[in-house]
Amino acid sequence: MTETRQYGFDTLQIHAGARPDPATGARNTPIYQTTAYVFRDAEHAAALFNLQEVGFIYSRLTNPTVAVLQERIATLEGGAGAVCCSSGHAAQIMSLFPLMQPGCNIVASTRLYGGTVTQFSQTIKRFGWSCKFVDFDDLDAVRDAIDDDTRAIFGEAIANPGGWIMDVRAVADIADAAQIPLIIDNTSATPYLIRPIEHGATLVVHSTTKYLTGNGTVTGGCVVDSGTFDWSATGKFPSLSEAEPAYHGLKFHETFGNLAFTFHSIAVGLRDLGMTMNPQAAHYTLCGIETLSLRMERHVRNAETVAGWLEKHPAVDHVTYAGLPSSKYHALAKKISPKGAGGLFTVALKGGYDACIKFVDNLEIFSHVANLGDTRSLVIHSASTTHRQLSPEQQAAAGAGPDVVRISIGIEDADDLIADLDQALTKASA
Repeated sequence: MTETRQYGFDTLQIHAGARPDPATGARNTPIYQTTAYVFRDAEHAAALFNLQEVGFIYSRLTNPTVAVLQERIATLEGGAGAVCCSSGHAAQIMSLFPLMQPGCNIVASTRLYGGTVTQFSQTIKRFGWSCKFVDFDDLDAVRDAIDDDTRAIFGEAIANPGGWIMDVRAVADIADAAQIPLIIDNTSATPYLIRPIEHGATLVVHSTTKYLTGNGTVTGGCVVDSGTFDWSATGKFPSLSEAEPAYHGLKFHETFGNLAFTFHSIAVGLRDLGMTMNPQAAHYTLCGIETLSLRMERHVRNAETVAGWLEKHPAVDHVTYAGLPSSKYHALAKKISPKGAGGLFTVALKGGYDACIKFVDNLEIFSHVANLGDTRSLVIHSASTTHRQLSPEQQAAAGAGPDVVRISIGIEDADDLIADLDQALTKASA
């Protein structure tokens, strides 16, 4: 592909990072199902291990199939580089690993996936890290939460489960003033709807399990590096700015510049944490991304139709979809995500917890699963599942109260989805 031409999203989602296989001429990226790679000679091996030459050593670190996926996602997000890993949760830890030291903290949105809230409120304590949860609609509270030990701000572009829109640019300005990176989970939006780096994000994380793959077959995660952050400016990020003992004193930022974070995440993060994406998963995700724009257009169109119908149903208390004019995030969604507010939202039922349970148990087309972003329409009662470990206050802050059901709208016929919802709501209200 010509380097000087600016290709469109639809072209890049098919071609970015990929070339016909030089050995066989295979047009699709092969699954390189191999553990190790033969070195040309001893000097070549030494150069690879000393980070003096880029290449393949061992598939815990790098793999040709995974490398294509990394380049494709980085290109679609407008980043300098990317590293793929085994899951979205792995991507979150990978994003923090080069930034944090014992005693450091992050500031995170209260509106996060329940598993992320647990990871940040409980699990990262074992590393000596901590998290302050703040309502990101209150920008003064975000500023006030930052202290000398804060090393990152973390939020979701379109929040799971409620589909709320984050003002990425406003929070990025706060992060810039504090000279700390802003990390955005872009799983629910995908780069087709929102490109957080264009709004000031430093790093973007994905659960590639969701919309990027789009077919519910494999788990995976990715961290995209914008390449714009000065890791050496403050001394707060010694893993990137100071000498690395494992590589004879090499300084990642000084040596690799705008790819410092990406190289560190592979050479240290994947090497020592081992959160590796397998090549078959990368292959499925590459296949899924080829139709990303087509699917997201249908997800959005169906979500607008279904959410509008649900909002008028007598059994429904409210719907949180930012694509509805009634949403307080509607204007922000038009500004940040002009192609649509995604395919994820919640619906609160007037019958409370019991009605929610009856509702999910009586759906036929919708599947009750702990997943989102599939071609199939999915539901889950978050309070009894994904957000079960949270306190009632945390559930409420995350928009996952006992009367709430999360809905991930698929690409089926919208009339069929509405008919299924209607019969299930009728039974839940009986």
